[in-house]
Amino acid sequence: MRNTTRYAVLPALTAASLLSVTGCSGASPSAAGKGGDAAPVAATAPGGASPQLAVAAAPAGGAAPSAVAHSAKGSGPKAASSSLKVASFDRSSGRAVISGPAAASKKPKGVAPQPSKAPSSGTPAPAAQTNVAVGDVIASAPAPGAPQGVLAKVTQVLGKTEQGTEVKTAPATLDALLGDSEAKGKVPVDPSTVAVDPLVQGVKVSWAKPGGVHVGPQGAKVPLGSLRLDVGAAIPTPQGSPVQAEASARGFVQLAPEVDFSYNGKSSGRGPGTAGLSLSGDWSSAWELKGQASATTADKPLRLPLAKLHADPVIQVGPVPVVVNLDLTCYLQVDAEGKLSVDVKQEMTGDFKVGGAYTWGKGWSSDSRAAMNASPVRATATASGKVKAALGAEASVGLYGAVGVSANLSPYLRAEGEGTATASSDGKASATGKWAAYGGVDLTGALQAQLKIFGTPLFERRIPLDIFHKEWKLAGGEGTVNAPKKR
Repeated sequence: MRNTTRYAVLPALTAASLLSVTGCSGASPSAAGKGGDAAPVAATAPGGASPQLAVAAAPAGGAAPSAVAHSAKGSGPKAASSSLKVASFDRSSGRAVISGPAAASKKPKGVAPQPSKAPSSGTPAPAAQTNVAVGDVIASAPAPGAPQGVLAKVTQVLGKTEQGTEVKTAPATLDALLGDSEAKGKVPVDPSTVAVDPLVQGVKVSWAKPGGVHVGPQGAKVPLGSLRLDVGAAIPTPQGSPVQAEASARGFVQLAPEVDFSYNGKSSGRGPGTAGLSLSGDWSSAWELKGQASATTADKPLRLPLAKLHADPVIQVGPVPVVVNLDLTCYLQVDAEGKLSVDVKQEMTGDFKVGGAYTWGKGWSSDSRAAMNASPVRATATASGKVKAALGAEASVGLYGAVGVSANLSPYLRAEGEGTATASSDGKASATGKWAAYGGVDLTGALQAQLKIFGTPLFERRIPLDIFHKEWKLAGGEGTVNAPKKR
């Protein structure tokens, strides 16, 4: 029997963008208060309208003040900036120690506590600085025992300690702090605060921020506010695969993430009128896959996680420090039928948004979109059947340690063919048989019940995001086409 080699081709990527992305038109962030000063709380609202809270990045250096809402507070924004701090927090038991400025000067061990009266030195007693009562709600930036921030309601006051007042707490919601105010804005994530955990060898991190500060081998080339991961890795052969070979992948992913936050406390029923939380930003990637990759089945593609990224940026919403939890896992995925030898190169740029939006009477819905532009490249694959290769990111967005949105952004190339075919971005091609190549992007995910943290009614199960899928044909043909000769 004659041995026939079959080819599928991935030619020039010249498609236009998939769709236009309409960004969330947030108010321009105002500057937060400096140092320990209170951040701007509200602008004057005409005609009895809800007060407008400024949305901005929290002060640098961990100086974001806590916010406390007392149970006797009236209407409007319920919270105010406070010098109280969460000295320690145990999420499993809900126990916390709330400290004040005077708690920094601890008494020597063995000295009995003084009676509850003003000390002769005139320095306020710790008890006077850490007065908290049942019903109080406190929001705090990351604290000892709570690296993802604290949003809790005091349910019991247990007593005084050397560090402050020990209390028992229960989870709280943002409407207890924001009341009937309004807030809307977009805050960039400082790339220097993103922790990167490489999962394969050869991952290098670069970023750039204002002030001429840049880090990493590509830092000087990275746009301000962006984080770049360069990867050079070998793809292992899966156990039990009929193809005992390896392939190599090289390239980069570059992100400029931003947090979109919105809240309107006015509604005709229980909870706020509107709310929203999403992660958005610019995306660019370039990568190549070369060698003999392992064959896979349709339900079990070859998936290689490259790096995990995590950040807990704090945004200041009026007086309230809102801790946003971001997690991303960048990965390479190859799905093929049959024996596969590839030489694929892809470049993509665009932007994305993954999140949820709430409206009273309608509940939560997806607020997720993506747009990608593919740049011209040449790529070929030798296979009997099909191949699909993607370089994407799994993302999750939450508040105070509770995941609210999970999503998978996957720009990809795929090809299928019978016979032999080659093509390139200059239009030269030759083919025998049938072949076709496509570019595309998938965006899937779900909204989680933890979005109740806004004070919205609880939904009983995960709400799938609208499955976003867009694909365009790059090239294809049938029969025999001879490449034009060079002049």
